[in-house]
Amino acid sequence: MIVGIDLGTTNSLVCVWREGASQVIPNALGHALTPSVVGMDDAGQILVGLAARERLLTHPDLTAAVFKRYMGTDRRLRVGERDFRPEELSSLVLRSLKADAEAALGQPVEEAVITVPAYFSDAQRKATRIAGQLAGLKVERLLNEPTAAALAHGLHNLDVESKFLVFDLGGGTFDVSVLELFEGVMEVRASAGDNFLGGEDFVQLLMEGFLKQAGVPAHALVDPKERAALREQAERAKRQLTAESSARIRSRVNGTEREWTVSEEQFESMSAPLLAKLRSPIERALRDARIRAAELDRIVLAGGATRMPMVRRLVARMFGQIPSAGLNPDEVVALGAGVQAGLKARDAALNEVVLTDVSPYTLGIEILERISAANVQPGVFAPIIERNTVIPASRSKTFSTVSDNQREIDIRIFQGEARLVRDNILLGEVRVPVPPRPAGTEAVDVRFTYDVNGLLEVEATVLSTKKTARLVIERNPGVLAPAEVAERLTQLAALKIHPRDQAENRALIERADRIYQESLAERREYVGNLMSRFASVLERQDPRECAEARAQMKRLLDELDGESYL
Repeated sequence: MIVGIDLGTTNSLVCVWREGASQVIPNALGHALTPSVVGMDDAGQILVGLAARERLLTHPDLTAAVFKRYMGTDRRLRVGERDFRPEELSSLVLRSLKADAEAALGQPVEEAVITVPAYFSDAQRKATRIAGQLAGLKVERLLNEPTAAALAHGLHNLDVESKFLVFDLGGGTFDVSVLELFEGVMEVRASAGDNFLGGEDFVQLLMEGFLKQAGVPAHALVDPKERAALREQAERAKRQLTAESSARIRSRVNGTEREWTVSEEQFESMSAPLLAKLRSPIERALRDARIRAAELDRIVLAGGATRMPMVRRLVARMFGQIPSAGLNPDEVVALGAGVQAGLKARDAALNEVVLTDVSPYTLGIEILERISAANVQPGVFAPIIERNTVIPASRSKTFSTVSDNQREIDIRIFQGEARLVRDNILLGEVRVPVPPRPAGTEAVDVRFTYDVNGLLEVEATVLSTKKTARLVIERNPGVLAPAEVAERLTQLAALKIHPRDQAENRALIERADRIYQESLAERREYVGNLMSRFASVLERQDPRECAEARAQMKRLLDELDGESYL
């Protein structure tokens, strides 16, 4: 069985193509969304999802979130006494989604199509694939999130040629892709984005605004529990401002209770720098695609952060048309991944569609550039495959020796857009011997071949000798090697994962514990009594009694705390 997974910064979810449609698979709590949060309880068991997110407030040192932003790096995130890599934490989320899918479908899930931001680098894509491998999933295809959103909207089934733009603002990343549909082919014309711009940044703005009006510098809020509680309040305020004209944030700062009411107008004014950052990738994608905004037939929204009215107003102003938002923006990417899973399984109910994608970054080599007869500038970037080239692609350029009697050419491969290689990312290097002759008389043909799976093959052929050196770049700095993956698999297998069938109870217990720690006096005593009564019912292990107690407990906590958000 193959499923589609949206591995998100804030929330993740899994879909399957079934009965002629892409369907969301609920988790053990019955929710579509699983928070992308991993924690450890006091007994050393791993918690994933809502229960872990509740512990962000009460046990921030035992919990990790927003780790998608560090995929493809050597960053370590500490959970309790152990350090985890971002792909390891992501694999625990994927493992939870896999278990939910297997429970719902009644059969093993062995393969997944996983979505990634269109602007994810080569290293980030490889790290995502490794996360799937660590979770026990075969991941042959990574699908760009904007392309997935287009599939979910059924744009691949349109009978007429059309051009459309997907505006995907998620919890941690922003992507924009320009796509064109013609003769059964959905072609990505250009992609751009920002891997550090999303809903989390708008929450951070509200936190900073709250602290500023309280007269407290952001760095002065040192208590991790107070910071986590403020972030929770800011998240709730951001959501409230999508439907109401104002929201109230109440939180403790250095032991003192503070309160701030923020209006929608204030929030939009504060967010002006972030809204301005959304414009640049849009303009760049349109420029690279050589398409004017007026030529676009449709604007598609994806990502939960597009619910914010100010974002929708920005899009409408930029394109002069109301964007399409018929599908749940939290689910649209996963639904598209489910469509792609159905296509991969060759479901008879689906019309075959050819999907083409592009290289999100420019790939090239380092060269010496001659400034004058006597001077050369080292470290100049020479592009070979330009960004937004349709892949698979193969391109070549010829370069000459720069020194007399040079015996080898050192070809260093980089990814990026800067003119100097010091500002780009080194992917690897290959050396090729050349006959010692006068400068400029020996030439080497450098060919780059880049496929849809993110593999880059570099061939360097000396024209005079026909000798060729090859390098296949399968990993980057910050990406685990095969031996390291095997070692991490062994370590992850030894972790104690909290039982899935107890997830509902655990999430309620952790929520009640958070409310208890936030409360004082009679309210705290009341919550403590609720927790004791619920624990006594669970000890009796009567399924019907437990279900009734769970429903009552949830209703009472909702009255105290408001409904849980996802």
